[in-house]
Amino acid sequence: MSADPRLLVVDDEPDLRTLYEMTLLREGFTLDSAGTVEDALERLSARRYDAVITDMRLPDGSGLDILRWLEQQGRSERALVITAYGSAENAVEALKAGAYDYLTKPVDLRQFRMVVASALGRAPKAEGTVPKPFSSAPAPVAPAAPVAPVASAAARTSFNDDEPDAFAPTQPAGLDPLPAREAPAAARAPALERRKAPRTPPLTGSASALDRLVGDSAPMRQVRDLIEKVARSMAPVLLNGESGTGKELVARAIHDVSARRPQPFIAVNCGAIPEQLLEAEFFGYRKGAFTGATEDREGFFQAAQGGTLFLDEIGDLPLAMQSKLLRALQERSVRPVGAVAEMPVNVRLLSATHKDLAAEVGAGRFRQDLYYRLNVIQIRVPPLRERMEDLAPISARILQRIAADAGVSPVPALTGAALATLSRYSFPGNVRELENLLHRALALSSGEGIDLADLGLPDSVLGPDDAAGEPPFAAMAPASGAAPSAEANGGAALPTDLAKYLDEVEKQILLRALEQHRYNRTAAGASLGLSLRQMRYRMARLEISVGGDEA
Repeated sequence: MSADPRLLVVDDEPDLRTLYEMTLLREGFTLDSAGTVEDALERLSARRYDAVITDMRLPDGSGLDILRWLEQQGRSERALVITAYGSAENAVEALKAGAYDYLTKPVDLRQFRMVVASALGRAPKAEGTVPKPFSSAPAPVAPAAPVAPVASAAARTSFNDDEPDAFAPTQPAGLDPLPAREAPAAARAPALERRKAPRTPPLTGSASALDRLVGDSAPMRQVRDLIEKVARSMAPVLLNGESGTGKELVARAIHDVSARRPQPFIAVNCGAIPEQLLEAEFFGYRKGAFTGATEDREGFFQAAQGGTLFLDEIGDLPLAMQSKLLRALQERSVRPVGAVAEMPVNVRLLSATHKDLAAEVGAGRFRQDLYYRLNVIQIRVPPLRERMEDLAPISARILQRIAADAGVSPVPALTGAALATLSRYSFPGNVRELENLLHRALALSSGEGIDLADLGLPDSVLGPDDAAGEPPFAAMAPASGAAPSAEANGGAALPTDLAKYLDEVEKQILLRALEQHRYNRTAAGASLGLSLRQMRYRMARLEISVGGDEA
């Protein structure tokens, strides 16, 4: 960004355009203006700007036309879109088209200044600071009062400290990444120092953040591509994936690649906070607000000021708290418990869940309006079983880290037999389970390698050994008469009754699963990707009478 920021304001209403111009001139910016898409594109073709502020509806098109032009031309300008009040669909469409952020009409000028300053990586001027008339140079920022220290920040942001390195973060030479429990240190710094931290341009000099995601499978390449794209804007991102897949690590990568990298990253597990404390933990409180409130305390939103707030397991939030969170996101301000006035916050929100939030909305357990607000962009974090080609490099990276923690040298490696056995396991606990398994194997191993016996995986939990070359259903051949026998010269004759043949194959598969799981229908069904209800239906249809209920 240039030292003398220049902005382009696009709006067809002269009064509003003048209001925006006066507000931005007082902030020390140099401005150009346009009233139509054609005028805006003509000015953009003639020169580059630091940011473009455009109304959504214009006489000869829409703000989306300008966004698409910027994207097609590969331009670096940050785009801010102003939409009509309540038009959430337009806001979502703008963010997906590449807008950095959006505002709704009627525009709150304080919020307007804050969003523009955030897009340009600078602090808005304090109230009462008057620059020289029409000067394009920013005036000195008035000293800001220090933010109250977060006395329990480490405890309140360490709910996810035991989150595994779900993608096995690498450790490039000479790089010492900030651990999760140290993130609140930035939040405890004075507000002015936090805002004045140098701005890191997105996708520049931050490749190490993506390097932490080990694996080159197709699902992982897709995740990396999405991280690079969503890091450019302020659009909320919803991370969806099973427990143990590493959703927090993906959220950290988004933060590290974005312009907010120098600012705090606050991770919160919503399911770990008692319901009666949620409001105080999220928004802070004032001295005397309730029994035991002996001092002012920041909440998660204030601690993440200027940075990123990551809400893990957001599907566990009770409905009452969901409505308060929705207001905070819409207004970009929070009211601490016991306070009268709201205070503005500048936070990028990332959220994650292992639940199907659309189904939760249908069941009435999650607010539909909050779901739409959070689910602007969704990233699915794949389970380990869908990217088994990454198993070897992930295992090597985890072993390298846990061996260093335990002081073991040289780092033991998995033998070929051990790796082949791991590849036959479905890992219902994903990378968290892999990490625990390798911890145990490292402790039990006696040599420089980890062999099959060190893993301790019983055959009953392993899938078929594809390397053995056995046909998938050879071990569960149908009963006599269900299908003709194989011919002597190779190849099997076609069954005379396909439905009966397939029923018998399915019955044998279910019986094997039940036997492997000691006739627990829930566990047997889960191993086949079936719910208990589906398992019961199939057993009744195929007249299988063994097996108990849940154990």
